[in-house]
Amino acid sequence: MSRDDDEQAVLDRFQRRYVLAKSDTMRELERYVCGCDYGATSWTTQDEADQMAQALDLGPGKRLLDIGSGAGWPALYLAKQSGCDVVLTDVPLQGLQIARERAVEDTTDGACWISVADGGALPFRDASFDAVYHSDVLCCLPEKAAVLDSCRRVVCDDGRMLFTVISVTPGLQGRDLDQALAGGPPFVETAAPYPDLIRNAGWDLVSATDLTSEYLATVRRVLDREDDFRAEISRVLDDQDAEDSMAKRHATVAALEAGLLRRDLFALTPRAVA
Repeated sequence: MSRDDDEQAVLDRFQRRYVLAKSDTMRELERYVCGCDYGATSWTTQDEADQMAQALDLGPGKRLLDIGSGAGWPALYLAKQSGCDVVLTDVPLQGLQIARERAVEDTTDGACWISVADGGALPFRDASFDAVYHSDVLCCLPEKAAVLDSCRRVVCDDGRMLFTVISVTPGLQGRDLDQALAGGPPFVETAAPYPDLIRNAGWDLVSATDLTSEYLATVRRVLDREDDFRAEISRVLDDQDAEDSMAKRHATVAALEAGLLRRDLFALTPRAVA
């Protein structure tokens, strides 16, 4: 798929973050914020991840697909905990290189494959996976429907999908909408509510869990310690990028506190084909 300038800018930003994520200092911050040290770029905490393996019915012999895997969190953790096979996919190569190193370090019982792949055009056979997972990915991509469609194609008929996503509170207009967009991820706005997107892609919505308060607490933990790590951030990022990152965190907290953004966990099963 071709990418416009905004999409390429997001990819470039993630590539810089993966360089930063390899730092021991930043891994310390990650452990404080999320309870993990994989170089995570999503907001999934270890407490959340611990609930995922059971919800996805993972175990030996099962195959998990992770979309937008980045450096491998939490898919590698889920594979290590459950013994399932896992396929990690993303576009920025830097994150997947970190994931490959961590996969060797974790020595899981199941197999691990890594693929540079666009979530909206997955290069896998139909019904190849027992479970699909993505964490705060759709809010960073413009082609949300294409990803949901592609995931539906590659999951088994009795499979499952879980994903977390940040979204704009429905019904916002004017300044409230502008503030939500300023505090949210780059493609946080949707053409339709997520339940509609899910249904239109051939999924049945099993449950939706509001994780907004947990998300706010996690972002606050970042701000609580980010000043302590400013020197390391500035070493890897240029000063303007570092300042922009800090300003974005404050904008996110302000939008969450005002009730303008939310984060949800959706659990889905594929709708049977008539």
